[in-house]
Amino acid sequence: FVENASKANIPDTQVATFDFGETTVVWQHRTYGHPDDPKYPWGLTLYGDKGTLKASVMSYDFIPIGDGQPIHRDVTYELEQYPEDKTEKDLEKHVAPAIRHHMQDFLRAIASRGKPVADIEEGHISTTSCILANNAMRLGRTLEWDAQKQMVVGDKEANALLRRPYRRPWVHPGGGTS
Repeated sequence: FVENASKANIPDTQVATFDFGETTVVWQHRTYGHPDDPKYPWGLTLYGDKGTLKASVMSYDFIPIGDGQPIHRDVTYELEQYPEDKTEKDLEKHVAPAIRHHMQDFLRAIASRGKPVADIEEGHISTTSCILANNAMRLGRTLEWDAQKQMVVGDKEANALLRRPYRRPWVHPGGGTS
């Protein structure tokens, strides 16, 4: 932690490497210092085989490899068009359109019996990766994840960090209150 006096229980500075067999992903997280790209201070950069995507909640840029045309998009502010989206006093203006688009996509997925763009399983995989990175840092060692069993291979201590104690009368689906 950069700010040791804080009440945070996750790091404010971290680098984690994920080995997915044919793909290696490096996740760098920090809340201090200067951003790599001032245009995207709270954003992400993905380097792929077709180009680079830089994104934040305000805009994105895709820079293709080769002859393709770069693409830039800014967030769409629609509160004037959809005043019913203003559901709270301090609503962040860039969030409301995303919520509406996710709902529309979800309803399309129900109608077509397909998966939505932001499928819950993809969200689970992303969240699991973050939790495993935090737990690996907390334990000070590499963790091997079994995606089928949803467990860390051969590491009882790491697996114990994967769920919190349940408050009675609630019970974890795997049994027990913890």
